[in-house]
Amino acid sequence: MIQIYHNPRCGKSRNCVALLETNSVQHNLIKYLDTPPTYDELLILLEKLQFAPIDLVRQKEKIWIENYKNQNLSDDEIVNAMVLNPILIERPIVIKGDKAIIGRDLAALSEFLK
Repeated sequence: MIQIYHNPRCGKSRNCVALLETNSVQHNLIKYLDTPPTYDELLILLEKLQFAPIDLVRQKEKIWIENYKNQNLSDDEIVNAMVLNPILIERPIVIKGDKAIIGRDLAALSEFLK
């Protein structure tokens, strides 16, 4: 089953869910601000996305700018920042088996789901 790390306040995330529902794709929503991923869960997500930790960070978020920007952070420190501040995690993350994608581009998401 498809899993989605979802923020209902995010338009791109809502569009992603709407695409799945329109196409009758069964999915499990994970409201990651309510139930944030653990450090180990983030490592698994990063592996499925084939991302470095910094690639998953929303670098325009106020928390990032005020607390982390322009610091020489290790990958471990970046993952810990996302664990402590899940709002920093890019969204939506769509997981299908051992692969994942950031579901902001609906055309790319449709292709991913095939």
